[in-house]
Amino acid sequence: MFPVLAILFVWMSASIFGFASGSFNLTLPHQHPDPDSVADELQRTVNASVWRRKMLSIESKDQTFSCLTGNPIDDCWRCDPNWAANRQRLADCGIGFGRDAMGGKGGKIYIVTDSSDLDPANPTPGTLRHAVIQFEPLWIIFSADMTIRLKYELIINSFKTIDGRGANVHITGGGCITIQYVSNVIIHNVHVHHCKPSGNANIRSTPTHVGHRGLSDGDGISIFSSRKIWIDHCSLSYCTDGLIDAIMGSTGITISNSYFSHHDEVMLLGHDDRYVQDSGMQVTIAFNHFGEALVQRMPRCRHGYIHVVNNDFTAWEMYAIGGSAQPTINSQGNRYTAPVDPNAKEVTRRLDAAETEWAGWNWRTDGDILVNGAFFVPSGAGLSTQYGKASSVEPKSVALINQLTMNAGVLGAPRYNTGQGIVYPGFNGENGGNGDEGYGGNTVINNSPIYENGGANGNDDYYGMIFKANGHRVLPLLPSINLCTQIIILLYIVTNYSGLFTI
Repeated sequence: MFPVLAILFVWMSASIFGFASGSFNLTLPHQHPDPDSVADELQRTVNASVWRRKMLSIESKDQTFSCLTGNPIDDCWRCDPNWAANRQRLADCGIGFGRDAMGGKGGKIYIVTDSSDLDPANPTPGTLRHAVIQFEPLWIIFSADMTIRLKYELIINSFKTIDGRGANVHITGGGCITIQYVSNVIIHNVHVHHCKPSGNANIRSTPTHVGHRGLSDGDGISIFSSRKIWIDHCSLSYCTDGLIDAIMGSTGITISNSYFSHHDEVMLLGHDDRYVQDSGMQVTIAFNHFGEALVQRMPRCRHGYIHVVNNDFTAWEMYAIGGSAQPTINSQGNRYTAPVDPNAKEVTRRLDAAETEWAGWNWRTDGDILVNGAFFVPSGAGLSTQYGKASSVEPKSVALINQLTMNAGVLGAPRYNTGQGIVYPGFNGENGGNGDEGYGGNTVINNSPIYENGGANGNDDYYGMIFKANGHRVLPLLPSINLCTQIIILLYIVTNYSGLFTI
């Protein structure tokens, strides 16, 4: 009897305690098996674009030189004078871990003509909400300049591109953008700002499904258990929670050519040290401008592999790159300009770990430009010259950083004056506007009473947000069902086959 019962006990224990300890699979099914090769390929792409621009500058007879920047994404499509007739070419211009994001490539063009958001449960045809919930691939463009004031979070379905080129598009209000349990989404050339918590309402997520949503965090863009996501040429600021958060096993993400300003906790990659499934998270952060009035989290990483390459960090108050739970940070060819505060010169910040622990984390700086006393503390394999296949990257000059990031943010928008950053008419700075006071732009927000646990110390209760009913935490349903099933099977075997258990 003992061997059979022992086997059953081990089977049940593995299931029960495996879930309780959070020991999910340590990798995600869609992560790249060799992340260093992706970083290496990105650098080869940059080098090729820079070389092409240099050669054409010598052969100045070629008129295409004037539009080339060396930025491989922009040089892929911006030099085509008929780009508006071939918008979907953009989907072939991706780089990094999100390079396979197709968006709405191959689908119809959907023209948003109505900026309203009157009924999120039954969106009006012609609105952005009606476009993003459809099942089929769609390439979504805009008929004119518009400000879309969301009533609740905008839930995007798979295979969608939001393409703001040719119009001045602002997305603001409740939510704002939620990318949850989907794949192949491209968000390009839109302003996302003054996003505040909203919810406790019915919201349509597909043509056939309307569901009740709890209170959202007020992220600019929230990526939840999703893959193949590309965010490019967006301007983000003044949101209640993060400007971009990617959590719960999301992977295959590129965030590029965007302009971040006026915010505290800018970007969160991985929501909880206990959620080891985020070990498969892979994110590329490239050619972005981190600008005025930023405090921290550019990004703040847990687990995973984060490639931070050719960005311009011009301001922070606490730190630029932070992490816990042993993420791999590959920092290459960035410019880090430290603030005046002598206590905030360090680019990096290890959180919730003693030096004896984080000394083994792989954090590497390669070719970074450190300005005004900034310093990067490497660790682990990052201390070795043999770190990964991207170790051959040459340091980038200041002029090249300027060239690669000169068009960061929404294309065609007014450029930002030093010290001023982004100004949105109709919105009153950090206190919001048009009835948004108390949410939009408040950079010290996680101590707000809307949160059970203050997030300033990294203690946001995401598990509680997911597994709660009527304000009280409940056990997840799935393990409870599994446990009951196992007990029933055990009792059935013991009752009906007790003769097998006799010694």
